[in-house]
Amino acid sequence: MTLAPRPPESFRLPRRGALLLAASLAACARPASAQRGLPDFADLAERVLPAVVSIQVTSREDGGPGPVPRGSPIERGRRGQLVQGAGSGFIVEPSGIIVTSAHVVGNATRVIVTTQDGTEYAARVVGTDELTDLALLRITPRGPLAAVSLGVSANLRVGQWVLAAGNPFGLGGSVTSGIVSALGRDIRVGPFDDFIQTDAPINPGNSGGPLFNMAGEVIGINTAIYSPSGASAGIGFAVPSDLARPVVEALLRGGRVDRGWLGVSVADAEEQGRGRRGAVIMGVERGSPAARAGLRQGDLVTALNGQPVATSRALVRGVAGLPPGETVRLTLLRGGRSQEVAVQIGRRPNEG
Repeated sequence: MTLAPRPPESFRLPRRGALLLAASLAACARPASAQRGLPDFADLAERVLPAVVSIQVTSREDGGPGPVPRGSPIERGRRGQLVQGAGSGFIVEPSGIIVTSAHVVGNATRVIVTTQDGTEYAARVVGTDELTDLALLRITPRGPLAAVSLGVSANLRVGQWVLAAGNPFGLGGSVTSGIVSALGRDIRVGPFDDFIQTDAPINPGNSGGPLFNMAGEVIGINTAIYSPSGASAGIGFAVPSDLARPVVEALLRGGRVDRGWLGVSVADAEEQGRGRRGAVIMGVERGSPAARAGLRQGDLVTALNGQPVATSRALVRGVAGLPPGETVRLTLLRGGRSQEVAVQIGRRPNEG
């Protein structure tokens, strides 16, 4: 996906490659003077590459860009065209479970996975989650496959070495190295933005690939780059493994991610001149959980189940992390007075 001026597929997440974080906490905790030159990634690459796959996708054009009248010969022609795409992924279970980016598989009609030894498999999309840009595929191998595990991204530190692996420009089995440039990046793609930024070169085709640490654990899934040209400019973004883990588990369990939903549009209280932190309700959808609970435009939400809510993003993420049907307590200010409102949250629409 390429940001700005498009996902490593250049920041073009559908609505909204493979990286290896190279530097264990122990290695990075040592002072620079204790480290002998640059790290050698050869052993690490040899160990993890068998679990990295290339993905080829065929999908149908949805009509294409431009103001073409619906039903016209041009529109019908576009709609029937087959489009080829490519991405990366990694095997997390020897039985053939693969993690990739949702924007890689999109509305694919055919997905082919190629393993490191050149074997091709037809893959089935188990499920996708657009809010985190993650997807799960399943293939049926003849025997157990090499697999890698998700590490703990909370242990990452800025400056640690990383290794990215994947299928840039269709060149499968490629690795690049760099460092963690920043953590917790919000690139305005969605409410779950919490990206790892890295300068490990990521290019179109790397999307969905792993970002490894020096222990060979996946601590990120490459999803986007910031680039004026569409190629690597040294600014890539990966979904942290701690965010990916529950999504992968949910997709494996039921093929979708169920998230809580209030049915409100919100904004940061400070940006609205309210003089304090919180989330201001700017609108309430008719028939939504918020409407049934009596929430109103202008209410300022300051806590969710007793936990402070500092921003609108914090409220959306907090509610989304709860199971539909659960009743929550919202603390809010209305007319200058604090009160609590119980809301039975619903299921976020268009999930799964």
